Amino acid sequence: MPVVRVDDPADGRLADYRDLTDIALRRALEPEGGLYIAESSKVISRALEAGHTPRSFLVQDKWLPDIERLAAPHPDAPIFVVPSEVAEHLTGYVVHRGALAAMHRPPLASVGEIVKGARIVVVLDDIVDHTNVGAIFRGAAGLGADAVLVSPRCADPLYRRSVRVSMGTVFQVPWTRMPEWPVARELLHEAGFRLAALALADDAVPLDRFAADAPPKVALMLGAEGDGLSRAALDAADVIVTIPMRGGVDSLNVAAASAVALWELVGAGGRGSA
Repeated sequence: MPVVRVDDPADGRLADYRDLTDIALRRALEPEGGLYIAESSKVISRALEAGHTPRSFLVQDKWLPDIERLAAPHPDAPIFVVPSEVAEHLTGYVVHRGALAAMHRPPLASVGEIVKGARIVVVLDDIVDHTNVGAIFRGAAGLGADAVLVSPRCADPLYRRSVRVSMGTVFQVPWTRMPEWPVARELLHEAGFRLAALALADDAVPLDRFAADAPPKVALMLGAEGDGLSRAALDAADVIVTIPMRGGVDSLNVAAASAVALWELVGAGGRGSA
C-alpha cells in the first residue's frame, strides 16, 4: 500500500482518473480496461465490502487516514496523494468528497444466476441517464428488490455518477446485463417470472390492483425518460401496469415511478415488507 505524492496532473500513473467528464466516457457502456471509478470513502468502502479489487486510490491529504484504513488489505494498490487543484485538473470537477478509487470490474454473472431465488426483479430497458440508473438502484436496495437486470444499451451502473447517486448500492443489489428481447423474455419466463411493464396504455392495469393479486415472481420493466419502454420490451411484456395520476400529470420520473411500484409490490402497500 505505497503512499505516493504527485504534483503533476500529467503524470502517467494518474491516467485512470483523467477527464472523467469526457462525453465519450459518459457514453461508454464498459470503459476501456475493465475499470470503474468509485468516489467518496463511503462508496469505496461499499465496493471493497462487495469484494471488488482496487487498482489504485487518489486522495487529498485530509482524507488520507480514511483511505489508508480501507486500503490496508490491498497492499498492491498505490495511494496517490494530490493537491486539490491537481485533482480538479485531472477529473474536470471539484472533488468535494476527497477520495477516488480506480476499481477492477468483476465479471458479470448470467441472468439465471442473478435471478435464482429472486421474487422481485427490476428490468432497466435502454435507460441512458446515469442519474436515473443510480437512483433506481438506491430505491431497489431500500425497498427490497432482489436483483436488477439492465439491457444491452442501458447506461453503465458502474459509471461514476450512477455509483455516486446510488450511494454505493450498485454494489449491494445483484445485477447483470441481459440479452436482447425476446431472448431475455424467454430466460425470465423459464425462471418463473411474469413481466410487468410500467407504461401508459388504454388497457393498462392500475398498479394497486396488480399488486393486490401479484404473481409469485414479478419482473418490473422500466423504460427511458421520455421515450418509455421500447417496442420490443412492450411486446415482451405479459401485462402493462400504470400508476394512476392526478392534477393533469400523466407520469412520474422513471426513478420515482420505480420507487412507487416497488413500494406497492414489496413494501407496506403490497404483499408485506421485504
